Amino acid sequence: MPHPRELPIPRQVANEQKAFEIARLWIVAGGGQHVSLSTGVVGDTKGWGILLVNLAMHVSNAYHQTRGLDPNQTLAGIKAAFDAEWANPTQQPTGEVAQKPDPPKP
Repeated sequence: MPHPRELPIPRQVANEQKAFEIARLWIVAGGGQHVSLSTGVVGDTKGWGILLVNLAMHVSNAYHQTRGLDPNQTLAGIKAAFDAEWANPTQQPTGEVAQKPDPPKP
């Protein structure tokens, strides 16, 4: 059953059988984050770096469309925050790798 605040699947991939979801990020009261990742799809760390930059560009585009903000200024702000968080992390990731359960057998 979907969570009531779950984001919709992008229209372009809703019926794409070869599409993969690779990350979910949830923020909870008090600022905690919970993340689900599929690391096997991307391949290597360079690929994740490219994906994170592309995600920042999508955020910049969304802020431009919804708030009228300049995309370059938004990207500069994201990069500045990224660099600051990299230098002095406000959180340390915790948790464990969970295996996806096997589907039920008929």
